[in-house]
Amino acid sequence: MNGKPPLPRLGFLGLGWIGQHRLQALLDQNACEVVAIADPSPEARLRAREFAPGAALVSTLDELLAHELDGAVIATPSALHAGQALQVLERRIAVFCQKPLARTRRETEAIVAAARRADRLLGCDLSYRHTEAMRRIRNAVVEGDIGTVYAADLVFHNAWGPSKGWARDMALAGGGCVIDLGTHLVDLALWVLGFPAVQQVGSRLYAHGRPLAAGAATCEDYAIAQLDLAGGIAVRLACSWDFSSGRDAVIEAHFHGSGGSAVMRNRDGSFHDFVAERCHGNRRVVLAEPPDAWGGRAITEWARHLGAGARYHPAIESTVLVAAVLDAIYGR
Repeated sequence: MNGKPPLPRLGFLGLGWIGQHRLQALLDQNACEVVAIADPSPEARLRAREFAPGAALVSTLDELLAHELDGAVIATPSALHAGQALQVLERRIAVFCQKPLARTRRETEAIVAAARRADRLLGCDLSYRHTEAMRRIRNAVVEGDIGTVYAADLVFHNAWGPSKGWARDMALAGGGCVIDLGTHLVDLALWVLGFPAVQQVGSRLYAHGRPLAAGAATCEDYAIAQLDLAGGIAVRLACSWDFSSGRDAVIEAHFHGSGGSAVMRNRDGSFHDFVAERCHGNRRVVLAEPPDAWGGRAITEWARHLGAGARYHPAIESTVLVAAVLDAIYGR
């Protein structure tokens, strides 16, 4: 006996690009046993043979749940997350779900409540928290290195948009660039600041350059929002699809304090390479820079906690707060 806990037995639902990436990350870290993979696409199931030759390959969630599982990883279209997560949790099986956990606060609350009732570990792939750059930014804020934070500016502009048709359908996705990209921005702002109360939310949404009314059925491709937080903190957010910035992406998070600022930014338009700096006047100190293999950290951490016997953890309740802000941005 080596004293190590057994690897969690996992099933995977959905094997698109993100599902494949997260599965491979777990295999690279030897963090799970892949028991079964479910995807309606025969091509996806065939690809799965390359990743996990010993796994059972099935088409549906019901078939997946016929296997003895400790946890299930959900990487399907957003409209399916709530129903699928609830079905898994009702079987007292832990869940790790791609973001957004659900389309609305109401759906998110239902999933969190089901995990609490089942006493099963629930995780969501809020992956940017796990970049070394954002970890250093949060440490700088929490430890008071930049004084008292009074404002923050976060942006996520993508030169491209989603290729899947469902991602541009309000009913299926729950929104456009805000729920796709803004979810990360809202989560990072509140996480870094310790989840202060959100007192007021204002927003402007656009589609193809035209303003959208609150509650519009059209998915936005550009959005700006301001959050007024307890303690007088002002947070400004901006995100977009198909944005003409001359590079693939602009991803930044600036936290302004009474004694300086802490900044995370992507390098050379990359979706993967980030730099963190602490600034004072025109001086700056580098806190983190590439390389940093962060993409699979969230799911690997969840799998290791699950393998060690972890049950429901209240930290997941922060997803309800984020969903509430998104609902306010959308005016619903």
